[in-house]
Amino acid sequence: MKSLLLVGGLLGFAVGAGFSFMEADSSASILLHGCVTAYVSALLSRWWGRSWRKSLEEAMTEGDVVGGAGFSQTTPKISK
Repeated sequence: MKSLLLVGGLLGFAVGAGFSFMEADSSASILLHGCVTAYVSALLSRWWGRSWRKSLEEAMTEGDVVGGAGFSQTTPKISK
């Protein structure tokens, strides 16, 4: 989860600072836009990561109840 926040923040900073740099803003404005965008994108990536994890946990729980969600519990036999 921490890596997802870090990637979201870095990506957001790059996008925010990049767009501000393309508009030829001052360096203080570039830094401000980069920081605000990093914060917002980190929050969004945290929300997305939590909902993704929750969905995966629900799918695994449902798979345990239904019978493994189509996965075989036996190991395949390899013939030579």
